[in-house]
Amino acid sequence: MNKMVCENVGKRYKDKEALKDINLVLEPGKIYGLIGRNGAGKTTLLSIMSSHNPATSGKVTLDGQNVWENEEALKHICFARELNVNGNNTLAATKVKEYLRVASIYLPFWDQDMANRLIQKFNLDPKKKIGKLSKGMASMLTIVVALASKADFTFLDEPVSGLDVVAREQFYRLLVDEFTETGRTFVISSHIIEEAADLFEEVIILKEGRILLKENTQELLESSVYVTGKSEDVDEAVKGYELHHQEKIGRSKGVMVRLKEGQAVDSTKVTVQPMSLQKVFVSLCGEEE
Repeated sequence: MNKMVCENVGKRYKDKEALKDINLVLEPGKIYGLIGRNGAGKTTLLSIMSSHNPATSGKVTLDGQNVWENEEALKHICFARELNVNGNNTLAATKVKEYLRVASIYLPFWDQDMANRLIQKFNLDPKKKIGKLSKGMASMLTIVVALASKADFTFLDEPVSGLDVVAREQFYRLLVDEFTETGRTFVISSHIIEEAADLFEEVIILKEGRILLKENTQELLESSVYVTGKSEDVDEAVKGYELHHQEKIGRSKGVMVRLKEGQAVDSTKVTVQPMSLQKVFVSLCGEEE
């Protein structure tokens, strides 16, 4: 299976432009993290890449073939999104076993043995109606669909929403095991950035409908530092560098610095600290003071 490509993808809802000129390449055999603030366009992008939603402009291709209404391409794509039964009486009244039966029909590489194992592992009641599931159990159901789909490109939208910390760790282990065994491509959209950061080989940050960056996660973290100290000392130490999210408290100052190859901040008069992925995200997408 070759790469998936978004070319100049845009999406407009009446007066709102949800996505703007998205150019993105997803290589096979990687786990991507898709992060952004609420309303940044994450779910819209995943829905367009999986042909659940038409693009207003541009196109998405898999192996060079447009995915929109392309049955052959869609065999290799699964979009497991957060279940929302509010106002959807049909979904709310559907039993877990029926929901999974329908999934097995639409997903041609479905692994029923894996689905059965995961149902037991998560203590899901197949006879229970989806509308009666807790938020955590509903998330587990979407995880079952995602993993058992065996789709080459699998997108998960907020998969750990409602899960407690033990269940989240359980999911991360299952995901890594499946990735190691199969080499499938996963794109995970999540607001719980820090604990999932180690999963992401590459991170994609969306901001206001545009791709702010797409980088190897480790390289992004290695090139990002947080510099603090007296305002005048910080200003002198970071002069000429790429700066983000400057914060002032009295005479003290903090700022994120993106280092280019060969650059280093002189720490003689300031403190230079590494940054977590969550801190990088907040610095790039938060409001400047």
